[in-house]
Amino acid sequence: MRLYPAIDLKDGQCVRLKLGDMAQATVYAADPSAQALAFQEMGFDYLHLVDLDGAFAGASRNGPAVEAIIEKVSVPIQLGGGIRDEAGIDHWLEKGIDRVILGTVALRDPDLVRRAAGRLPGRIVVGIDARAGHVAVEGWAETSEMTALDLARRFEDAGVAAIVYTDIDRDGVLTGLNVDATLDLARAISIPVIASGGLASMADVERLCRSDAAILDGAITGRALYDGRIDPVEAIRLLRMTGQAA
Repeated sequence: MRLYPAIDLKDGQCVRLKLGDMAQATVYAADPSAQALAFQEMGFDYLHLVDLDGAFAGASRNGPAVEAIIEKVSVPIQLGGGIRDEAGIDHWLEKGIDRVILGTVALRDPDLVRRAAGRLPGRIVVGIDARAGHVAVEGWAETSEMTALDLARRFEDAGVAAIVYTDIDRDGVLTGLNVDATLDLARAISIPVIASGGLASMADVERLCRSDAAILDGAITGRALYDGRIDPVEAIRLLRMTGQAA
């Protein structure tokens, strides 16, 4: 079980959104690379980056900020937001990103995802962002008819490294992880699942330490970490005490 600190990039800054709304952005760090280094020094061993502007534009928009983070830290990084073709995937892997997260393109062009995962084993993550159980795309601006489970099943035998499952209705509002829905998805597929959206407190971390949550690859933490609602050292210690590596 791994806890991934999130760095969401908007206009070159580290922000957190409320319910995925770009108009409800709180700036937490003007220098995302300094924030990334701080997370590494806290003991986190993997970073989760999202280019929010890129997610809406359909192409990377915060490249300089991402490159500065790559240069600053030594821990692996997964990156999503606006990466929608093989050239974009290759570009970021060559720059030093460990895993690329594909979201909108997973719905629009699943064959591209399957090709990339086959060509780059262990390097492709599928991001499934759900609103009321249905997949949202284009920076969460559009909600499709496809269910999260149906989309996940498209990649069962593709070699995808993980699925990041985000409950949009809980993202950035500190209401707690949607553990039941996330565990239901994890039990229904063979691909490792990372929980995202709503992690609010140390109680959520403690919930991840329970035996039924061991099926998950990990969880992403954002606003609660920035607001001090989660003690990173204690969170890592708790996960390790239960025999799970943070």
